[in-house]
Amino acid sequence: MLVTSDDQVKAYIKKIMSQLNKWMVGGKISTLVVVITDKETGDHVERWQFDVQIFSKSTKKGTAQKTTDKENSAPIEDETPAEKSEKEIQAEIQSIFRQITASVTFLPQLDGNCTFNVLVYADADSDVPIEWGDSDAKEIKNGEKVQLRSFSTSNHRVDTLVSYRLADD
Repeated sequence: MLVTSDDQVKAYIKKIMSQLNKWMVGGKISTLVVVITDKETGDHVERWQFDVQIFSKSTKKGTAQKTTDKENSAPIEDETPAEKSEKEIQAEIQSIFRQITASVTFLPQLDGNCTFNVLVYADADSDVPIEWGDSDAKEIKNGEKVQLRSFSTSNHRVDTLVSYRLADD
C-alpha cells in the first residue's frame, strides 16, 4: 500500500475527506469515484467507483420503497435492511479491503507518474465548495470492469466497481 509523506497531498486528502463527511452525513452522495490518470499522456488508467445507497428513514421504519424496473415494468420492493452488529459490518469492510489489496494480481502495473481526481455525484441541492468544479465522468475507453464486494449497514449500502485500461500490446 502506498502511503504519502507529502504534506500538500495529505492536506488535500484531509480537505476532501472533510467535505465527503458532510455530504455523507447529509445523505447527499450517490457515487464517489477515484480516477488515476497518467500524467504524461492524460489517459485514465484506473477508475474506482463506489455507489452509495442511503436508506431513507421510511425504509428503516419498515415501509418498503417501490421502484419500477424499466426492463419489465414490474414493481420492485426494497426490503428493510437487516440489522447488523458492528462486528459483522467490520468483517464486510475487511473483506473489501482484502479484495482491493488482492486486485494487484489482475490490475496492470502503473508505469510513470500518475495523479488522481476525486469525483462526487451529489444531489443537485448540495452545497458545493467553490474550488470543486464540474467534470466529465472520466470513463476508461475500452476498459475492463470488475465488480468487487459490497457492504451494508442498517443505514446504507456501498457497491464497488473498478475499471482499468488493459496494457498496450
